[in-house]
Amino acid sequence: MPRVIDLRSDTVTRPTPGMREAMARAEVGDDLMGDDPTTRVLEEASAARIGKEAGLFVPSGTMGNLVALLTHCVERGDEAIAGSESHICNHEGMGSSALGGIPVRVAQNDVRGYMEPAELKALARPWPRTVLACIENTHNRCGGAALTATEMRDMTRAAHDAGLRVHVDGARIFNAAAALETEPATLVADADTVQFCFSKGLGAPIGSILLGPRVFIDRARLIRRMVGGSMRQSGVVAAAALYALDHHVERLPDDHASARRLAAAVAEMPHVRMDPAGTDTNIVFFDLIGVDGPEFRKRLAAEGVLCSGTSPSRIRMVTHLDVSAADIEDAIPLIARVLDGLPPA
Repeated sequence: MPRVIDLRSDTVTRPTPGMREAMARAEVGDDLMGDDPTTRVLEEASAARIGKEAGLFVPSGTMGNLVALLTHCVERGDEAIAGSESHICNHEGMGSSALGGIPVRVAQNDVRGYMEPAELKALARPWPRTVLACIENTHNRCGGAALTATEMRDMTRAAHDAGLRVHVDGARIFNAAAALETEPATLVADADTVQFCFSKGLGAPIGSILLGPRVFIDRARLIRRMVGGSMRQSGVVAAAALYALDHHVERLPDDHASARRLAAAVAEMPHVRMDPAGTDTNIVFFDLIGVDGPEFRKRLAAEGVLCSGTSPSRIRMVTHLDVSAADIEDAIPLIARVLDGLPPA
């Protein structure tokens, strides 16, 4: 089978041998009944790591965000605010609206995913009742930007001043912390709830966790069951997530270094528009000028390099556990060759 360098997403990683061993050894029980010991350890360890009271293991980040919104917005008509480029508004099928009847008001994200505190305050209203503001960090569609502790604090405090609670979609919060050389708990210290993923940069095969006050998590556990997210012997995958917390956090800067190397090289290629200085973490975005994006992706895949995009001309490449620095060096000339061979669009 030809070798493939898969840059579509950090969700494509496969469990390492050590992670598979941990999964095989996992103690299990019925999590819905509260009997899975490994899942309980994961929830407690994650809450301690992020500085929240309690945690709830869920199958995906999308479900984690959905359960958070359904738990925060308890009365019919309660509404939330999310960013114009947020994952919640663009990549989750608007589940909170479709399944929970929760209107989502849109605040404008800047190029890094930041929302102006004044706009958050202005969007809050007493009727329909705005109860929640959602912040994303790192910000996927804004190039994996890592929002600083000051930026997070300014948005969160503005929301709280307006009487809102704050949920952080921190799918890649450990990437943000690594890029900023701080702790993830520092970035979300003022937030009421936070969700982060084990199945992205941390390299586990499945799972995310929702964290917050214990009374909130107790209610969220019922909501998780309502949307079909309760699991049985979940310790098998919880063990993989625990292994990721213990072994894969410290290596995240390696992915960031690979992304910066890739961005610097691609920025010098023809038909590309991008600022490599905007690559904070492991996500590289660039725009193609004068050539066909789908054709670029097709030809690049034929060369053994896979990528994705958010529009026909906007290309996304993500570094991760299964892509080495050597892989990036091999991919760069292949990208250049494909760009050189593309006909004008």
